Amino acid sequence: MTQSSPQPLTSAQQELYDWLTDYIGEHRHSPSIRQMMQAMGLRSPAPIQSRLRHLQQKGWITWQEGQARTLQLLGGAIGGIPVLGAVAAGGLVETFDDVQERLDLAPLLETRGLFALTVNGDSMVDAHITDGDVVLMEPVGDASRLRNGTIVSALVPGSGTTLKHFHRQGSTVTLEAANPAYEPLVLPADQVAVQGKLVAVWRQV
Repeated sequence: MTQSSPQPLTSAQQELYDWLTDYIGEHRHSPSIRQMMQAMGLRSPAPIQSRLRHLQQKGWITWQEGQARTLQLLGGAIGGIPVLGAVAAGGLVETFDDVQERLDLAPLLETRGLFALTVNGDSMVDAHITDGDVVLMEPVGDASRLRNGTIVSALVPGSGTTLKHFHRQGSTVTLEAANPAYEPLVLPADQVAVQGKLVAVWRQV
C-alpha cells in the first residue's frame, strides 16, 4: 500500500466507510457482510462487496474478498501497527485472525513491518512479559539467523502460536518459557514456523 492520499469516494462508498469507522471504533473488530447489508438497507451482498472493492482500490481499506473479518481501515481515522491476534504464553492455543485493534505508534515503526500480539498467560513472566501485555514483533524471514535465546512468536502447525525463547541445535528447536512452571517445547525444526522476534512490550497501566 502506498503512502499517497486515498482517492475521493462516491456518496455510497463514503456512507459505508463512515459506518465502518463508527462500527470498528465502537466494537474494535470489523462487521460481517450481513451487518453491512442491514446497515445500508440492502438485501444483496453484491453492492456491499462492490463498495468494499472500490474502497480498497482507492486506498481507504485493506480487505481479503470473502473474508469480512480481515477488513482494516486505512483512510486516516485509524493508523498504527495492527494487532493481529493473541499469542499464548502458557500452552499452545489457536490464534485469532479477526482482531482489528491498532496501536498508534510513529509511522517509522510501520516501515519495519512490525506487528503486535496480545499475550495470554504467564509463561514469560520472568522476562517481564505478563498476561494482557501487547508485544511488538519484527517479522523473521530466516529463522536460521536468529540468535539462541531470542524471544519469538512461533507457530506450531495444528497447535497454535506461542511466545517463547528460541533455541536451535541441529534439526531440533526448543521453545523455552521464562517461567519454571512450564516445560520446554522440544520440536523438529521443520515443524516450527517463527513469525517474528520481540522488539518491545506495550503495557497499559
